[in-house]
Amino acid sequence: MSGARASVGLRAMPALFVILWSSGFIIAKLALPFSPPVTFLLLRFGLVVAVMLPFALLFRAPWPKSPRETLHLAVAGALLHGGYLSGVFCAIDRGLGAGLTALIVGMQPILTGLAGRLIGERVNARQWTGLLLGFGGVALVVADRVQLTGLDAVGVELAVLALASMTAGTLYQKRFGAGMDLRTGSVIQFVAASLVILPFALAESREVQWSGELMFALGWSVVVMSLLAISLLYLLIRRGAATKVSSLFYLTPPTTAVMAYFIFAETLSVAALLGMLVAVAGVALVARR
Repeated sequence: MSGARASVGLRAMPALFVILWSSGFIIAKLALPFSPPVTFLLLRFGLVVAVMLPFALLFRAPWPKSPRETLHLAVAGALLHGGYLSGVFCAIDRGLGAGLTALIVGMQPILTGLAGRLIGERVNARQWTGLLLGFGGVALVVADRVQLTGLDAVGVELAVLALASMTAGTLYQKRFGAGMDLRTGSVIQFVAASLVILPFALAESREVQWSGELMFALGWSVVVMSLLAISLLYLLIRRGAATKVSSLFYLTPPTTAVMAYFIFAETLSVAALLGMLVAVAGVALVARR
């Protein structure tokens, strides 16, 4: 029975990750009216370190055996947390639509597939078909939310920065950090991410407006996003190919759209519903054994 439960748990991990990761876009929409984007992330990262460091010390979690291993974890953390999250948050804060931001970042599985050879992974024809289908599904989901008039060039550049950081971070984590301890590794990676974004947070002029919504968003970001969702991502990267794991990000825009429908009463078009089915089919092709 224990083996059966473990098998069910492993099968449920991708779906749970998609749900938790998708909630991050909802949280960004709640938090950004009350806080500058990079300052919010700096608070989030600092709270994660404050939670995880005593936990790691209490349970005597193993630390990296060499400065080189520590550096590898720091680089992956700076890319996955600092580069990706700050790019997404700042792009949305500058007024770039969440739909267009999701579409740009949604190219990440394709880039990961193209760069997979760097870590010894090959993508076959079936998987490439799935990757293209997945991107097409994402495009359908966000089509009615993409506004190209008055497009902010800096916002687009920030979204592209997030795309590049997430792609590079996923590959780097798979190559150099797949075996890290999630407790001590999280401390190292979030400290590194904090150091990267600290100068940008100090440069922000808008003050934090403490409110119930901001406190909820901050708590959710720390516990659900930075502890649970990131840990699931690392476990999935450790157990599977980077391209297969990256394909799960195709399911984020559809899941976020459903959440926004129930939470913010945003509409769901027929094209968006069709796009969800196409994205699911694409991910199924990529992940199929």
